[in-house]
Amino acid sequence: MYGKIDQAIIKELVAICGENNVFSCRDEVCGYTYDEYVSQWPGCAPEVVVRPGGTEEVSAILKLAGEHKIPVTPRGGGTGLAGGCVPVQGGLVLSMQRMNRFLELDRKNQLAVVEAGLTLGEFIQAVEREGFYFPPHPGDEGAMFGGMIATNAGGSRAVKYGSIRNYIRGLEVVLADGRVIHPGGKLIKNSTGYNLVNLFIGSEGTLGIITRAIIQVMSRPTYLRTMVIPFNSIEQAIDNVPLIFERGIVPMAVEFVGLDVISLSERHLNLNWPTHQGEVHLMVIVDSPSEDDLSRLTDQIADVVLENGALDVFVADTPAKQAEVLKIRSEIYEAIKKETVDILDICVPRSEIPGHVRKIQEVARKYDLWLPVFGHAGDGNVHSHLMKARYENGQMVPLDLDKIQDRLEAARQELFRDAASRGGVISGEHGIGLYKKKYLPLSLEPAQIELMKKIKQALDPQGLLNPGKIFD
Repeated sequence: MYGKIDQAIIKELVAICGENNVFSCRDEVCGYTYDEYVSQWPGCAPEVVVRPGGTEEVSAILKLAGEHKIPVTPRGGGTGLAGGCVPVQGGLVLSMQRMNRFLELDRKNQLAVVEAGLTLGEFIQAVEREGFYFPPHPGDEGAMFGGMIATNAGGSRAVKYGSIRNYIRGLEVVLADGRVIHPGGKLIKNSTGYNLVNLFIGSEGTLGIITRAIIQVMSRPTYLRTMVIPFNSIEQAIDNVPLIFERGIVPMAVEFVGLDVISLSERHLNLNWPTHQGEVHLMVIVDSPSEDDLSRLTDQIADVVLENGALDVFVADTPAKQAEVLKIRSEIYEAIKKETVDILDICVPRSEIPGHVRKIQEVARKYDLWLPVFGHAGDGNVHSHLMKARYENGQMVPLDLDKIQDRLEAARQELFRDAASRGGVISGEHGIGLYKKKYLPLSLEPAQIELMKKIKQALDPQGLLNPGKIFD
């Protein structure tokens, strides 16, 4: 079905991008066969990696790929957790690394225009220098905007500020045949035809290559405060979340996390969490333009949780203390990554979090597994981890993966089905990519999947853009 890349095609790619931006030696391309997904999956080394320097070059590359039926796998920072940038048909990897310019900051409209290869960290620094703020933060600041948009990345602040989708006003997209389109713009309202911007957000590079984005920024919150609240059980912690919202309080973030993984992250970083009381902690971040209002919000939250089982309330009220708490929470994945087989990205209605968490505990007991769970309690995004280790005396004790593989798969499927029964989905922010596609029917009706395939066929009739992702 797909064509092969020969020296003649490589010469044409060199003519488009320059010799220094075309790689075909095996040692050079092997680094593009994986992302940050923890398990090893059978990928396929690309025949060539190309780093375009602009939209015109991307267009020329896709035209060439179309002529020769070469599959194209777009790649950003390689920080994804679902294999979305992993090639499965060889072909060409389109690395957006060079397209990393911050093109414009429009102060009057509070908009920024960036290329797809700009990293989150670079963007945050650029806008904050100018007094602006970008709320979405998926966690890894090495993530690039093209990939974040392609997966509709979220993060802990989505409960108040939403996911990437809520901040994209316009896009520049190169279609499979090389045509360039510009859906959206510097607009707040737009009812002119279909919403093509939202079509490409979350499409994981299967419908077109995002090359530029118009991004909404906002004024930076003046005051922030981080609260750490210990509970004796995960049920108690999760049951408190709706009580906070019932008071009319919408925190910037509401995270839940077990003391087991907090302790591992502390040791990993040589930092100290505010307390080791209890078994599960809520981390609540509130923001406000007024310091008095911030104090009122933290006092109200403290009153709610202390009336409903909290052991204490610890407030990190200085930037240094807040940074230390956030660092420990954000580095949990790195602390346990070595013994992690899979990170589930289930999202359920917020009211269903307690029931789903109880199901995780039930499944852990049923299959005799350690399934540490933490996540974004404010938006229903629950990250349970399938581990090839036990947790004993504060340490991870490795297990033989071959002996527990079947139990891990059974646990995964039970949790996916439980999410579906609660009106949830198998991915809230990581995307489907390569690794979750076989589970897609657990979340979407057959008619929805068929419609998605028809959209794919309409925009990419040869099936060259990121083949093997979302569905076959």
